[in-house]
Parts: sequence; structure tokens; C-alpha cells
Amino acid sequence: MKLDGKVAIVTGAASGFGRAIAERFALEGARVIAADINGEGVRALAAGFGKTVVPVTCDVARKADVDAMVRAATEAFGGLDIVVNNAGITHRNQPLLEVGEAEFDRIFAVNVKSIYLSTLAAVPRMERRGGGVIINIASTAGVRPRPGLTWYNGSKGAVVILTKSMAVELAGKNIRVNAINPVMGETGMLTQFMGLPDTPENRAKFIAGIPLGRMSQPHDIANAALFLADPASSFITGVALEVDGGRCV
Repeated sequence: MKLDGKVAIVTGAASGFGRAIAERFALEGARVIAADINGEGVRALAAGFGKTVVPVTCDVARKADVDAMVRAATEAFGGLDIVVNNAGITHRNQPLLEVGEAEFDRIFAVNVKSIYLSTLAAVPRMERRGGGVIINIASTAGVRPRPGLTWYNGSKGAVVILTKSMAVELAGKNIRVNAINPVMGETGMLTQFMGLPDTPENRAKFIAGIPLGRMSQPHDIANAALFLADPASSFITGVALEVDGGRCV
């Protein structure tokens, strides 16, 4: 049990990477707050784990929701050790001039502002426990961007830089901060990333740029998150770990 006795929050936990991370953490002994704007989805997840997983309906771009999410960890489990900022959205793959202002604002609110809000709420709780771990789910898009996803790429580039700066600033509080950069994955946002119907032929166009010959899968990201959350990685901070099958080489 690599996370026995730890309390974790995972955002975007109703599906995709977040669900896999929440499940893996729970199986490794963590008590988990599974948060998502899709309340029904996290309730379904929690039903399979009993009292060790508590579902919370949360819009990560709203301060009141994030504060309540962090408070739920303390109320349910007595503290907080790990936060995985996984919730994210994108715009459809399209020319940058065609993305509307409201959509742009929402992307940066969910992908970037959410990290600001969770940090404000979580860091004081972690300090009381003597330290903690923050894991931000960024993207290969933040370091090797694809055309058609410019504003999304920018939001994930911000996550990478925030991670590194947070790691330096929070090191004195014994809080480690790392990021994971997944390559395009088999999740609910795949069609938006491709900007094309999800067909074997269209998938092949994108897989051609990944040396290991496949897209990322939720368990790949969950394994990386477990490694970064595990006390065995206690000397690792400020890293943006590419889980990308060689895409960024």
C-alpha cells in the first residue's frame, strides 16, 4: 500500500485520467476526495469504494467550490496530503482566430485558475501535516504544441511553468510540486483534440507521431501520478514528466 494513510484530492475524477488516478490511489490505501463538475459520475465512482472515496461536485474554476472541496477532505478524513489538479478542458482543434472569447476564458479558468484556487486552499492544510504533494496534469501540448490547439497549448504551457515556480517556492514548506505531460489520450476529449471524427484512419494520423505507436491511456497517467505521490519519490520536485511514448523526443 504505497499511499496508506494519505489523504488525496483528485479533480476531474468522473472519467478519463482523473478516474483512473482516483481509483489507483484508493487501491493503494489513500482516502480520496473525488471531485468533478459531473456529480453523478463521481458518485458512481465512489459507490465502488465505500467510505474510502468521498464524491464532491465541484467546478474547479469557482473559489467557493474549491474551498468546499478542500474543506471536505479535512471533514471526512482529518487532513490533506496530496492534490492532483487533473480537471481540464480544451477547444476543438481549429484555427486560432475561430475560438471565441468566452471559450478562451473558460479554458484558462479551468486549466490554470483552478491551480491557483486549489493552491490557496490546500497549502495551509498541507502545512499542518508537515508537507504534501501537488501534481498538476499538464500536457505535451505545453512543450511541443500541435497546430489548431493554440489557446489550449498556452494554458498547458502555463501549467508547466507554474509547476516549476511552485516547486521552488513551496519547497521550504516540504511541499513537492510536479506535473505530468500526457500525450493525446483515449479520453472523452479525443475528438476535440483531433478536430476530426474518431475513426481508425484519423487516429493513425496522430499515432504516427508517437514512437511507441499508441495514444496514452488512463492507466499510464495513473501510474505516473502514483509514482510522484509515493513517498519513495520524496526528492523529486519541479519535474514535468512526459508520459508520451516518445512524442517529445
